[in-house]
Amino acid sequence: MSKKPSIPKGTRDFNPEEVSRRNYIFNAIKETFSLYGFQPIETPSFENSETLMGKYGEEGDRLIFKILNSGEKVKKADLISLEKGNLARFSSSLSEKALRYDLTVPFARYVVQHQNEITFPFKRYQIQPVWRADTPQKGRFREFFQCDADVVGSTSLWQEVEFVQLYDAVFSKLGLKGVTIKINNRKILSGIAETIGAEDKLIDFTVALDKLDKIGEEGVKKEMREKGISEDALQKLQPLFSFKGSNDEKLNSLNGLLGGSQLGIKGVEELKFITKNIETLGLQTASLEIDVTLARGLNYYTGAIFEVSAPAEVNMGSIGGGGRYDDLTGIFGLKDMSGVGISFGLDRIYLVLEELNLFPETVSENSKALFINFGEKEAMYAMKAITKLRNVGIKAELYPDATKMGKQMGYADKRNISFTVLAGEKEMESQSFTLKNMKSGEQSQVNFSELEVFLKS
Repeated sequence: MSKKPSIPKGTRDFNPEEVSRRNYIFNAIKETFSLYGFQPIETPSFENSETLMGKYGEEGDRLIFKILNSGEKVKKADLISLEKGNLARFSSSLSEKALRYDLTVPFARYVVQHQNEITFPFKRYQIQPVWRADTPQKGRFREFFQCDADVVGSTSLWQEVEFVQLYDAVFSKLGLKGVTIKINNRKILSGIAETIGAEDKLIDFTVALDKLDKIGEEGVKKEMREKGISEDALQKLQPLFSFKGSNDEKLNSLNGLLGGSQLGIKGVEELKFITKNIETLGLQTASLEIDVTLARGLNYYTGAIFEVSAPAEVNMGSIGGGGRYDDLTGIFGLKDMSGVGISFGLDRIYLVLEELNLFPETVSENSKALFINFGEKEAMYAMKAITKLRNVGIKAELYPDATKMGKQMGYADKRNISFTVLAGEKEMESQSFTLKNMKSGEQSQVNFSELEVFLKS
């Protein structure tokens, strides 16, 4: 017996309705990106391994899908390293390329490679799939789309203000109320690490702290201890786990916790600028909240960091995130090029909209009308009408076979097509059409002009 076909874990097929719903989200994001002045680019699905490796931290590097060399290159594998037990070197000799892990690092590579063609500040958006060798679970896949917007070539904090507005605009457009945009600053985290005497453990500190909502306070402390952060440092860190109050109250508390850390205080001032201006400008439906434990475990963030939480009634992880990276392009040789960007988690947003029943009924891309096929002459009469309808943007189609009426009507019903159009000998003689509403069952005889007006409405 032939084996039943399947797809790899963490990947999905999408049926027509799902694709229509995904396009509804894509379009809302694209339209808002364009409204805010962002331009589209695309990059290859795979990059040279050296472009990606070492840019996401140790945990991120482990999740990068590597592409095995093929052909003659396989023969050049470093077998000596394998014999000596140097698996890392042997592995790198087997693979020179990798699937992209995100869109930000490829974007940084793009900026450096095309710097002489770009007008700075450069505002780009990019909507493409990425791949991560993660453990599949609800809302977490191995292949998924990211929807990114970034600005490079400006240090202005007005960019961060605009990104908060952009998040709010997209989720308002999708009708998703109750979204929380969480914000922190890596300078504050660096200042805290300095204050507690753990500046040499900054990466370990932030990676552990970023897991607070997953493993809890004790889990975070346990991981920090395992990374060599002292009990004395953890004691000084304790107030961080119980920060409460308004954004202003949190900022005041941070000033006390940071002591004399100039870097940390600068981070507080940056947060103050963003939150005060957003308070003045206002948001449509989302709320902006300072979260001092937000770390986002990526090494390249240097300033503001964002993470977007779905409404409380939905059990879902973050549905967006981003931040400022002052030195990302430096890793590719272009110094002093500050950037800031955000990303929308399309797949999780889809699940949230589905759970809250927020997809409009009209989102489906079904035909508006199905013309019943009575035979060759009747089909040509119908096709002439269909062609005219399509020319004015009305979705219509002809059932391809002159089969039983019941079968054709059943097809329209299963496809959720709103109307069927009957055009037999009687209609051809009177140059008319019989229009049937598939929901109510009502029928009416109309000429072409009336048919067009009716289907447009």
